[in-house]
Amino acid sequence: MSMLKPYPSPTYCQRLKIALHYVLPQMAITRFAGWFAEREWGFLTHTGIKLFAKAYKVNFAEAEKEKPSDYVSFNEFFIRTLKAGVRPIVEGDNTLCLPADGRVSEVGKIDDNQLFQAKGHRFSLESLLADDKELAEQFEDGQFLTTYLSPRDYHRVHMPCDATLRKMIYVPGELYSVNPFLARHIPDLFARNERVICVFDTAFGPIVQILVGATVTASMSTVWAGVINPPRSQEVKVWHYPSDGDGVVTLKKGQEMGAFRLGSTVVNLFPKDKVDLNLNLREGEPTKMGELMATVK
Repeated sequence: MSMLKPYPSPTYCQRLKIALHYVLPQMAITRFAGWFAEREWGFLTHTGIKLFAKAYKVNFAEAEKEKPSDYVSFNEFFIRTLKAGVRPIVEGDNTLCLPADGRVSEVGKIDDNQLFQAKGHRFSLESLLADDKELAEQFEDGQFLTTYLSPRDYHRVHMPCDATLRKMIYVPGELYSVNPFLARHIPDLFARNERVICVFDTAFGPIVQILVGATVTASMSTVWAGVINPPRSQEVKVWHYPSDGDGVVTLKKGQEMGAFRLGSTVVNLFPKDKVDLNLNLREGEPTKMGELMATVK
């Protein structure tokens, strides 16, 4: 659980930055970013990737393709795969692994159906889950982990444990940036942004893994459905999946489940009294996919 440290009041420049995020044409910027990221411009693309990687200190040594010139587009670079073995998966049938590289945004208990976003900001479980009351009831007084993926991070998302997909919900919404600074200043950020909610059955009960969109996150995808957006619907969409037989989607611990075209945020939800979260997971701590997230009680 995070300590509630006081944040300094934003400076004039920071207040301006916050205000701009309310008026910027988020969708137009994101669509342009998606178009640009798909371009295959040879030398220009390779130079852009090289400059981006230098600015954000991307670790190419971990990637299967170690040179900017190995990627034909920014999107291929954003969803680069890693070398085998660089992210070992925590062993043990009663362990859950972290789903993504990044940093802990927040972690803790769902109190009174509220999740902690940052000091001074909470948001409701029900709003996060697209007002699905039946689903929200399954996670009352449960636990959550919010992981922020920066532009430098590996952008693929993996499964915390063996699980069977039960439902997927696409929720249209805003495209505010989800970096830690704005998470401290934009109320209900994760419940307002576009997101893909994935509900799974496991040996210890249901879990939810949510991919949250953001400014210039051109698209989100899952391994079973491909690219979810674009196109972007104006309505909530729901897909149901069988528990066995034709069409069942079963994934193993550590297996890839989705990806971002540029970093964003993953939110994990767990029912009450089902898991013990790793006590080393605190606000701002780095995460590596495959390391210990929790143990089953």
